Amino acid sequence: MFFSSALLVLSVLSLCGGMKSGIIGGNEVKPHSRPYMASVQINNKHNCGGCLIRNDYVLTAAHCVANIDHSGKDKLEVLLGAHNINRKESQQQRIQVQQFIPHPSYKQHDGPNDIVLLKLLSVAKLNKFVKVIALPEKNENLPDHQECSIAGWGRTAQNSSVSSVLREVKLQLQNNSQCKKLWKNKFDTDSMICTVSDGKKTPCKGDSGSPLICGNIPQGIAAFGKLDDCLSRTHPVVYMKISYFLPWIKKVIP
Repeated sequence: MFFSSALLVLSVLSLCGGMKSGIIGGNEVKPHSRPYMASVQINNKHNCGGCLIRNDYVLTAAHCVANIDHSGKDKLEVLLGAHNINRKESQQQRIQVQQFIPHPSYKQHDGPNDIVLLKLLSVAKLNKFVKVIALPEKNENLPDHQECSIAGWGRTAQNSSVSSVLREVKLQLQNNSQCKKLWKNKFDTDSMICTVSDGKKTPCKGDSGSPLICGNIPQGIAAFGKLDDCLSRTHPVVYMKISYFLPWIKKVIP
């Protein structure tokens, strides 16, 4: 699952890994029905999902940009207004990332505070294909078993080839105490949430950074799951809880 003024040295843990692309058990979305979605790309290749929260900022997972070559060899961009990322659709806007700003307490892959703001080099042109999504207004507990959804580009099975079109899946929120029981010390009940794993549908490799939408509001940023088994019932997908990070987001974005 994983340029600014700050450089980070990050370690990779073996149990689980950033998700690099795919929705398992979902369906293709109606084209451009999620106009806030961004494909975060390195050297023109999809790496993670993200969401446009202002016309010049995209929110995604910090590990998505952790391995970028800071010497200038790698090109970090976002693709907005896309449905099929392998085609040059007229609605698409490709914008270079000027700076990425990880949460100051983020230190490692699959760790806490796995969230980053991407400052775009130029502002996105907002229209019916490219729109900003509003963040939660305050930090509050989310109801157990609330139905949410997540979309992404990529694999439709653990070892399948990636999908070129945006796909989505509906999921239910897991009780936080159960998330903690399953993930133990890797799960923080204040800053994370997780979804119920039924062994049939889930985000997977490449969907890191994509927003978990609950009641039309982005409540989570896909962060980590079990690397070798996206459908694991014992290690459900974990998301950074967006509302917990509102003070930091508001401090970074003037």
